[in-house]
Amino acid sequence: MQFDKDKVSELTTGTIPLAKFVEAEVVELERGYVKMRIPFAPNINHIGIMYAGSLFTIGELPGGALFFSAFDVSKCYPIVTEMNIKFLKPAKTAVTVESRISEEEIERITREVEENGKSVYILEQEIKDEDGVVCAVTTGRYQARAHGR
Repeated sequence: MQFDKDKVSELTTGTIPLAKFVEAEVVELERGYVKMRIPFAPNINHIGIMYAGSLFTIGELPGGALFFSAFDVSKCYPIVTEMNIKFLKPAKTAVTVESRISEEEIERITREVEENGKSVYILEQEIKDEDGVVCAVTTGRYQARAHGR
């Protein structure tokens, strides 16, 4: 089952209330690639920079959105099992994050889910402001799990 950018954005913000609250959107989507964005205004903290929880949220969301681009969600689903974030610079604008997964990795994960009922994969990402400055980096450990497991 293939999903387009608008459908994935709707699934993300429609099923995760926090994603809707931070106004997350899918900007670009293709097989094995997603770019997401959140605006600055609703995510400002008490000192006038982007709230750390909003940065964490935009760092975690691509794992699911990317999954919709590459895997058969009628057979398996993603979960995050570990997420680390390192804050590097304050974000004072909207931010974006891009996430990629190679064809070889898609094939490996698909095969392992079919054989073992699950597969682990790692996503490393940079969260950038509108000037391209890296504000935070994330490392997420995800599992693709077969339904019924």
